[in-house]
Amino acid sequence: MRPATDALIVIDVQNDFCPGGALAVAGGDEIISRINGLMDNFATVVLTQDWHPANHASFAANHPGAAPFSLTQMPYGPQVLWPTHCVQGTTGAEFHGALRTDPAQLVIRKGFRPEIDSYSAFFENDRTTPTGLEGYLRSRGVTSVTLVGLATDYCVAYSALDAARLGFAARVLEGAARTIDLNGSLAEARSQMRAAGVALEE
Repeated sequence: MRPATDALIVIDVQNDFCPGGALAVAGGDEIISRINGLMDNFATVVLTQDWHPANHASFAANHPGAAPFSLTQMPYGPQVLWPTHCVQGTTGAEFHGALRTDPAQLVIRKGFRPEIDSYSAFFENDRTTPTGLEGYLRSRGVTSVTLVGLATDYCVAYSALDAARLGFAARVLEGAARTIDLNGSLAEARSQMRAAGVALEE
């Protein structure tokens, strides 16, 4: 068992991010058995779930003429325009059927505000609007977090960076995560995580 002060944060293991999904991460389903095995080692397990309305501003389809994976400017900074994914109430937004959900004490839904995207488990992309996860973890006595899931270079990295910024000891198990690697995003994310003191382990 990990110390009771260490929480497992499982990021966005949903159908749309797994093979066959609308924004599939290569090998996204390959990590599920390892994540399932990790859950029994943690007293605190949290799942996050991308949960977008159909009119979400991060969807390329809601910007006439914009191509998926192109960049646009939002009030909070640059924003990748994604294929429509994880729309509330759809099969794509559901957790992958092989993922254990019973051990989780909390599910954090993010990205439900139409005007702002939310990669991190802790904050919207403005980096100031909180999800409530920080307060939950502190009330449980958690001081360190172990992050796994999808995708390493976006939601996992943003969550790890925010955890470090909030004073949690953070580590990412890269063997229990998979990456999108859009225009060098993986190398950049790893560099940022190392600089912030996030431990990268297999």
